Amino acid sequence: MTANTGDRTAREALTAIRRHLSPQLALVYGMNGSGAVEARGEGARMHLSDGRTALDFGSYAVTLLGQRHPAVVAAVRDELDAMPVSSRVLGNRATAALAGALAGWADPGRLTKVWLGLNGGDAVEAALKLARRATGRRRVIAVEGAYHGKSMGALAATWNARYRESLEPLLGGVTHIPADVSAVPGAFEGEEVAAVLFEPVQGEGGVRPLDPAFLKALADAARAHGAFVIADEVQTGLRRCGPRLVGTDLGLEPDAVLLGKALGGGVQPVSAVVATPELYAPLAADPFVHTTTFSGHPLGAAAGVAALRVVEELAPRGARLAEVLGSGLTRLAERHAGLVTAVRGQGLLWGVEFATRAAAGEVLMELGRRGLVVSPCLGRPEVLRLLPPLVATDEDAEEALALLDAVYSAVPDEFRTPAAAARP
Repeated sequence: MTANTGDRTAREALTAIRRHLSPQLALVYGMNGSGAVEARGEGARMHLSDGRTALDFGSYAVTLLGQRHPAVVAAVRDELDAMPVSSRVLGNRATAALAGALAGWADPGRLTKVWLGLNGGDAVEAALKLARRATGRRRVIAVEGAYHGKSMGALAATWNARYRESLEPLLGGVTHIPADVSAVPGAFEGEEVAAVLFEPVQGEGGVRPLDPAFLKALADAARAHGAFVIADEVQTGLRRCGPRLVGTDLGLEPDAVLLGKALGGGVQPVSAVVATPELYAPLAADPFVHTTTFSGHPLGAAAGVAALRVVEELAPRGARLAEVLGSGLTRLAERHAGLVTAVRGQGLLWGVEFATRAAAGEVLMELGRRGLVVSPCLGRPEVLRLLPPLVATDEDAEEALALLDAVYSAVPDEFRTPAAAARP
């Protein structure tokens, strides 16, 4: 792609986004890319329309295997040549293969039932419906700061008022509690509870690992009251945070884990509810209680099977990369203490909290200009997420840390403390 062709491609894309999607999106995309748009992805890098490359340490946790992982692409191509769309009247071998792979991967022998969707919100909706059907109860306990999606049912379990404004009443019966052990006993008073729903590490909520003692108390209380335990691992699962599943690794024994984002290998949209037979019972009795047209579509199923295999192959690489990135981010936080107020994370999910929202925005845009893509936390705009892929090298990690160091150093003083930011 020549420079002139790249410029024209970017202008046309941003103009179409402005006209047909959102003027604000076009503005944000234009600033983040310095006028360029995505053109091609490969491994840990994206190639932009103006000829530049950028490390992809963002993509909202989708590209855990990087861009266009060859094994996932090959699996999807094979399925594209065979059966890209299911009739939904006959059984499909690719769909069956993903269900079997997930049942054998998540918690073999206990989580044996699978429902397939396209995104995390799909999985949350299905799990909430199953819990209410299976128990005959309607109340759900979620955690303050949670993000579970923006569809009407999932939105009821999402904490941020920004997404809920003017849409209420939402799905009734959701109670949000602080992530504090002392809040657990009182949460179960009153109306009986169908399920508790939590992210072991809150992603949109600022990369906030929840206290294992709190999660254990919540899960134990749920079982004691006959409620189901649902772990939303759409962002944290699939070894993003190290173990296959954070909740299972903590010994919480959830009745369902919700997967998405990286499950499609960065190539196809696919999500899943992997559940116990008890929670899944309404669907076992009537499979048409909850359906979607593209549930288990063959291309996504093929991608999912390949992704599960590759994730396990790359797990040792992820542990090494997590060590390099975690220690590096901590050193940078100490070096730039007036700008960075906290670093939190686990595995390949890290959050950097800045003194002000303006500082985080400045860093986000400047990183994009210099060739490092990260993801903001929409619910906590003062926090930026780093979500490197398993295929990134030590050199990629060191390059990202060097870019962060340079950008931190260039942030104007007025962005460095809330008090300074408030001065005229």
